[in-house]
Amino acid sequence: MSTGETSAGPLSGVRVLDLSSVLMGPAATRTLGDLGADVIFVEPAKGDRNRTMGSGPAEGFSGISLNLLRNKRSIAVDLKHPRGRQAFLDIAATCDVMITNLRPGPLHRLGLHYEAVREVRDDIVFCRAHGYPSSSDQANAPAYDDIIQSASGVGDLFRRMGAEPSLLPSLVADKVCGLTIANAVVAALYHRSLTGQGQCIEIPMIDVMRAFVLTEHGSGAISEPPVAEAGYARILTPERKPQKTSDGWINILPYDAAHYIALFEAGGRPDLAEDERFSSARGRVVHSDSLYRDVASVLPQRTSAEWVAFCEEHRIPATEAASLDELVEQLPLAEHPVAGPYRVIPPPEQFSVTPATIRRPAPGIGEHGREILSEIGYEAAAIDDLEAEGILTSP
Repeated sequence: MSTGETSAGPLSGVRVLDLSSVLMGPAATRTLGDLGADVIFVEPAKGDRNRTMGSGPAEGFSGISLNLLRNKRSIAVDLKHPRGRQAFLDIAATCDVMITNLRPGPLHRLGLHYEAVREVRDDIVFCRAHGYPSSSDQANAPAYDDIIQSASGVGDLFRRMGAEPSLLPSLVADKVCGLTIANAVVAALYHRSLTGQGQCIEIPMIDVMRAFVLTEHGSGAISEPPVAEAGYARILTPERKPQKTSDGWINILPYDAAHYIALFEAGGRPDLAEDERFSSARGRVVHSDSLYRDVASVLPQRTSAEWVAFCEEHRIPATEAASLDELVEQLPLAEHPVAGPYRVIPPPEQFSVTPATIRRPAPGIGEHGREILSEIGYEAAAIDDLEAEGILTSP
């Protein structure tokens, strides 16, 4: 991980205009920024909502925003004012990509839809991501992570496990859709590099999450007619969870017959070593409930470290179960100019030639507004006037 001011990342030279909020869009542009893009984050005068999601060390800097807004420059401009809208379009004319999660209705009311932006930059890669397809009768329905998790069947997974319908305790829909946005934008940039042609991309959250859930849980129901009900049995058993050892928690996943034999013999259950339930891949899925229970029953005899060493010796997939606090403590420390010391979530991508970098800390609200407008040719007096009229907000 680099913290240098210059970028040699694979997207170095690409400029992204980020008209998104909360987590899905900002997560996508954080990825693009880590990969070298110059990301201009447009937010309201009071700051984006992610700045107040959860606690944080300083006003305007939640723990979430410190990592989510890195590698971005912030401009706070009133898009409802004609001059604010024009300033936005003037910036868009210098950008390769625009990303927004505004619904079609608000986007058209602001006059910042694809056709309008394309007039100032005809080869722009324009990506809009919202809850439902723009062609559907739910095009303008508000959609947040909770809503999309329920609409995409996540709640039903819990029901099929014998529990009440519930949601995953993670903003999984926002984050999966954010990754999908980043992937789609990179693909469109590649197409433009070959053809010179920009395009409009639409990412409906419901379509992304439906594909995400049904990849394995479509199962036998994918066939027509269905050969079995939807749902992948091994994943839906409530026994699939971390297992108790003598001193903590571990997760051991025997993946073939030899793994089960070794575990049961080491755990003092040689009577299970010839059990037919795990003799075939199909059997291990069908009998996953009881096999998970049997594995869990032998683990309290040893410590987590002892089982991890045993599993390493026998090439059985295993890990001690980490706590969130332990994961945070493993992160490197950095110094933010306003918020002070904080833990950095490093870019996960590892490039041998064009490394991902953290070049800028999360910005204050509107911190780079004057800089950005000056770069595109605005005179200082014109910028002063926008500030005096309350159209541009600076620190």
